Amino acid sequence: MKFDIYDFSVLTASIHKSLSEMMSETAVMITEMVIVGIIFLTLFAVLGLALVYAERKVCAFFQQRLGPMRVGFWGTAQTVADAIKLLLKEPLMTKSADKFLFNLAPFIIIIASFMAIAAVPFALGLQTLDLNIGVFYVTAVSSIGVAGILIAGWASNNKYSLIGAMRSGAQIVSYELSVGLSLLTIVILTGSLQFSEIIESQREGWWIFRGHIPAFIAFVIYLIAGTAETNRGPFDLAEAESELTAGFHTEYSGMKFAFFFLAEFVNMFIISAIGATMFLGGWMPLHFGELTAFNEIMDFIPPIFWFLGKTAFLIFIMMWFKWTFPRLRIDQLLTLEWKYLLPINLINILIMAFVVLMGWYF
Repeated sequence: MKFDIYDFSVLTASIHKSLSEMMSETAVMITEMVIVGIIFLTLFAVLGLALVYAERKVCAFFQQRLGPMRVGFWGTAQTVADAIKLLLKEPLMTKSADKFLFNLAPFIIIIASFMAIAAVPFALGLQTLDLNIGVFYVTAVSSIGVAGILIAGWASNNKYSLIGAMRSGAQIVSYELSVGLSLLTIVILTGSLQFSEIIESQREGWWIFRGHIPAFIAFVIYLIAGTAETNRGPFDLAEAESELTAGFHTEYSGMKFAFFFLAEFVNMFIISAIGATMFLGGWMPLHFGELTAFNEIMDFIPPIFWFLGKTAFLIFIMMWFKWTFPRLRIDQLLTLEWKYLLPINLINILIMAFVVLMGWYF
């Protein structure tokens, strides 16, 4: 395959070899961990700035406005200006707050995002953790963020914050079931929990096309449940401005507030990246059976562009949800999950298991 020329493992292997010639094994491991940490910090900063700008522009498009236009070319520097403003804000805390837990909560949420993004395969050979239980790992560590939200709401000693945190806990725990079961549908198809093997299994075509109707149903449910799990509109009950001021982060300001804000957008990226990997082939180019000429042309496009393009498409759909549908009530939110999405998902898994057993997929 032509896209093998873009294999990042050649680059990473040469870096590892160069470091091994200069340092001991322990020093090499520490140095590599520091390098990866710096790359992830940079990635988080870039993602935060880019996605906030994209959110504003998408919102403006749907509302027939221009969005930010004054600071920088087409308003591109507006999010940078806002980030600087947040960095310079004084970090305030109420007297009645639990200081230790109040300060701990934002770090728990951002660390959970760090742990989840480590398993995301960005391109061929460009993945920090290629675990044989990758799908299970991501669903497990993404649950840690709930603890941060609950701690933030309780430690603030504010009724709005506590109600927002309790709503968020109920919402995320509920919709994690549908996210996990949707991913399980593709795991049944591939017979593996390892992201690299799942991508490799889509070399002849993406599962959303080859997995028949059950794969498409799983994809739709994943998008809905993923949007809810990241507390995005129309499922943003945890921070409903009209009811709870700002929800669980009402009492936060400055850099701590920025952490919550950043985590929301990074989690949206992670949900979209995992969806792109499981259903749309990840970094794998688009291939159509015997169309050799078409497939070879697609192979010349670098895999990282395929991955980022698919992820950006899913992020746009999640933003589209937010600026199109009105916010649900908390009872409607939980009814949607427990009475509709979960039963449909369970039936869908049984159908997919039968399809795989009979060998009816492409």
